Amino acid sequence: MALTTAPDPTRRGTGSVRPHAKRGAGGFRNSEGLAGYVFLSPWLIGLMAVTAIPMLLSLYLSFTNYDILTPWSEVEWVGFANYEKMFTNDPSYWHAVQVTLKFALIAVPLKLAAALGVALLLNRAFRGVGLFRGLFYLPSLLGGSVALAIVWVNMFNRDGAFNSLLGLFGIEGKPWVNDPDWALETLMVLAIWQFGAPMVIFLAGLKQVPTELYEAASVDGANRWRQFRAVTLPMLSPVIFFNLVLETINGFQGFTAAFVLSNGTGGPVDSTLMYTLNLYIAGFTDLNMGYASAMAWVFLIAIAVITVVFFSTGRFWVHYSDGEDR
Repeated sequence: MALTTAPDPTRRGTGSVRPHAKRGAGGFRNSEGLAGYVFLSPWLIGLMAVTAIPMLLSLYLSFTNYDILTPWSEVEWVGFANYEKMFTNDPSYWHAVQVTLKFALIAVPLKLAAALGVALLLNRAFRGVGLFRGLFYLPSLLGGSVALAIVWVNMFNRDGAFNSLLGLFGIEGKPWVNDPDWALETLMVLAIWQFGAPMVIFLAGLKQVPTELYEAASVDGANRWRQFRAVTLPMLSPVIFFNLVLETINGFQGFTAAFVLSNGTGGPVDSTLMYTLNLYIAGFTDLNMGYASAMAWVFLIAIAVITVVFFSTGRFWVHYSDGEDR
């Protein structure tokens, strides 16, 4: 009698399930990818609608004579005429550049110095240190608000609180915000006063500096100033670099306080005519949106160049704890 081997149910089952399992795994991965795109879709839609498409549109407008009131069908292509006017035939443009550079070159280093100095003072344990950290950080929470700018303008008016304080010492005050020689400086003081954000970042960096380095430096006879130069600054250089890049960009973008102080004109005598305020005047006061778009793209390129310069030169003075300069 011939014996027949019964089919192995395990092998038969395995052979029939594997292709199905593969198809199931692929379908599951595809469904996961689809779900990811669904969750990303609000951000992608916002990126396209709020950032990418408006940027491309403004690039196109920078080569036209669009003035908001002109219908799209009547917009004329003028090529590089807006850029040519900007660089060769607009004195107010170059004045705004000078004002903005002066503001950034003075306010940003002083703001970072104030933030680092206060961070060093608060980087120690004493009663109420948390309260002091919160109080010093509080002005940064207000940011570039219109309300804060209005309060600041009133403080530095002829009858403001600052002149009242000077009067206690027998010093005669002046209308600081209406004086062309001092109006921009009052904006600088406001920017420096809001040093809370970089201060918190400096505090976080100081907490990461190993105490052993200070102990070794002390054993070698280094005083506090020497320890600051040889230990604190090199160890904080990545944090300094980070704050420098962010605050420089913020300094060039200053707008709200200058707008409130001058009622949107850049006065007195164009002393507070920041670049962004001049751009606003060109686009929304003079209704020359094509020219304003050209100014915006030049501004974007300038900020990008400055950022590239920072990153290119950072490898010479930024030191990381892993011993690699990047």
